[in-house]
Amino acid sequence: MATKPMTKTQLVAALAERMDTDKKSASAALDAMTGLITDEVSGGGAVTLPGVGKIYCRERPERMVRNPATGEQIKKEADKVVKMTIAKALKDSVNG
Repeated sequence: MATKPMTKTQLVAALAERMDTDKKSASAALDAMTGLITDEVSGGGAVTLPGVGKIYCRERPERMVRNPATGEQIKKEADKVVKMTIAKALKDSVNG
């Protein structure tokens, strides 16, 4: 049975507990990390989080897509998407 994802408040509380610090410092650390990842990936780079995975931006070419409501074929311009490759250590801990 799937559980709900951890909220930012829960994540900050857990991070503060692990770091032996207050929630304000943990929240600042989480916001700084999120900002760094966003800046790097949006600039075309990649970020590797050891034990978690690699976050990167990938370009998708122009392609034809179908409108599900009408069935009409339309051309979708090239765009970028954020991808994440999960680290083997995390996969192994989940599966084993």
